This record gives sequence, structure tokens and C-alpha cells, in this order.
Amino acid sequence: MKFLDQAKIYVKAGDGGDGAVSFRREKFIEFGGPDGGDGGRGGDVIIEAVENLNTLIDYRYQQHFRAGRGTNGMGRQRSGPGGADIVLKVPVGTELLDEDGETLLHDFATPGERLVFLKGGNGGFGNATFKSSTNRAPTRANPGQKNEERTVWLRLKLIADAALVGLPNAGKSTFLAATTAAKPKIADYPFTTLAPQLGVVAVDGAEFVLADLPGLIEGAHEGVGLGDRFLGHIERCRVVLHLIDGTERALVKAYRTIRRELEAYGADLAAKPEIIGLNKIDAIEPSQLKRKIAALEKASGGKAFTLSAATGDGVTPVLRALRARIQRGTPKVESRKDWTP
Repeated sequence: MKFLDQAKIYVKAGDGGDGAVSFRREKFIEFGGPDGGDGGRGGDVIIEAVENLNTLIDYRYQQHFRAGRGTNGMGRQRSGPGGADIVLKVPVGTELLDEDGETLLHDFATPGERLVFLKGGNGGFGNATFKSSTNRAPTRANPGQKNEERTVWLRLKLIADAALVGLPNAGKSTFLAATTAAKPKIADYPFTTLAPQLGVVAVDGAEFVLADLPGLIEGAHEGVGLGDRFLGHIERCRVVLHLIDGTERALVKAYRTIRRELEAYGADLAAKPEIIGLNKIDAIEPSQLKRKIAALEKASGGKAFTLSAATGDGVTPVLRALRARIQRGTPKVESRKDWTP
């Protein structure tokens, strides 16, 4: 299934049905009186967060959604049936944004969460409702209520505990494939990962979700390479695993490039806990390895783990460090509900 993390859709709730103007006409009943029924209520637009969905691809080929209109009232005081609701299913972690693409209306952070986004219009009253002691034969009925229509954005931010970041070909996809059951594309050229990938890591009897993101390069915040929009998928993560290619000559420059891009993106990504992994140590001479570790730790001000995702050497200590940081970190999801229908 193709990954799509943003979609613009048009939604409209159902209009109410019109009330009926009708009079009882039967043999031997001279003054039957009004018997027009009320119109049915329009259908609602409901958005529901469901599990086992991780893409908005369903909204690529269909962008217009309309709830059912209420049926008009009928004679013999028969009310019209209500219009059918329409339920839009989205992945957990989807944000509902206004047409400007910035104003947050709702954050679907919990599986099974339902929001009645637009309510259907009320049905109009039939003329039987207007009968009174002074008006025995009313000829008026109310039309159904016209309802709201809106254009909104759906933006998916994956819910993961940890995320992999780094330059292209840093070994992120290899690490994900080695530690989870995910099958990301792996090749010896840059930008093999074009969309985020998720996998479940199991270590010491505990599990957590790990996200692999496309590689960042210098100037990504200005649109260079694949850009940096996909960094929105790590806004909910508790910890970042920064992988660096150990065969890279300019290790410090590679590290600082990624840090600058995280800072340029904003959303406090640069402030997230970071674990640094020096990858591909199987291709580095021991004498060079010590020098590279020292330079990297001096530049980062923290510990640098050494590992080889290809051989599995040093992977378990990194996973344990991630799990420990996740367990003592803040909750990964903060549901924001700034809007009430």
C-alpha cells in the first residue's frame, strides 16, 4: 500500500428534509384538518480513528464526502426518514486542520476516537405542527435546515516511540530490518527510503515502535533533497536514534548537519533525547575507530554507541538504551483538542 500522509478533503453534512403541507381527505370526514409530517434530519459527518491503518491513501482518489439528506415529510403525519451519516476512517495520529493548513481542529490520538465534525440539519416542521385554536387549517411548513460544508486537511503523524534519523546511506533501513520484522528497501545508493517505515522492536521482553525516516541532507529545510516535511512523523517520538555512517570521513560535519536540520524544522525536535550510534564499524580499522569515537563524542557532548547493523554487533546495547529512555520519558502522545463542534 502506498504511503500518503496528507490529504485535502471537502465534507458536507446532510440538509434537513422539508416539512409537508397536507390535509386529511377522507369520505364522510368533512373537516379532516392538517396532517403534514415533519422532514427528516440530515446525516452527520463523523471522523473515526481506527487501528491497522497507517496511511491516508484512501483520500487520494476521493476528496468529496457528503452525508445523506433528510427525506421530506409526508401526509398522514408521516415524518421523513433521517439522512445516513458518513464515517471517515483515519489512522491513529491523524490531525484535522482547517483549510489554512495550520489551525488544529482535532488530534486523533486514541484508537476508536470518534468526532462528530459536522452535524446534520434539522428537518422542517409540517403544517400539522402549526395547528392552533385560532388557525385550524395552516398552510405553512418549514423548509429543512441547510447545513455546513467545509474544506479541511488531514495530516498524519505516525505514533512511534523512537525514530531513526541520519544522512542518506547511514544504515537506517538496515538497522530497522535487523531489529524488526519490517522489510524496508535497502540499496547502495542514496534515498532508497522515500516514505516512513514502522517496525516493532522486541528487547529483554519489552516492545516499542521504531520509525525509519528518509535521509536528511544539508538544506533539507529549504527543500533540498526530499525536504524535511516527513520530520512531522517524529514529533510524537520520545527519543531519536541518530545513526552516523562510520566510514564517513567528515563524521563531525555529518552529525552537525542533521542537528541543524532538526533545529531548522522546529517543533522542539532538537530538544528531544538523542542516542548517537556510529554504524558500520565492521568496515573500520580499530585504530581509526577510537579516533572517530573520540571526535564524535567531543562534538556531541555525549556517549556514542558503536554498532554494525549488517552483522548485528553492538545492536542490543543500543536497543536497551532506547528502551530505557522510552520507559522514563514523557508520554509519546499529547492529544490536542482545541476545537469543539
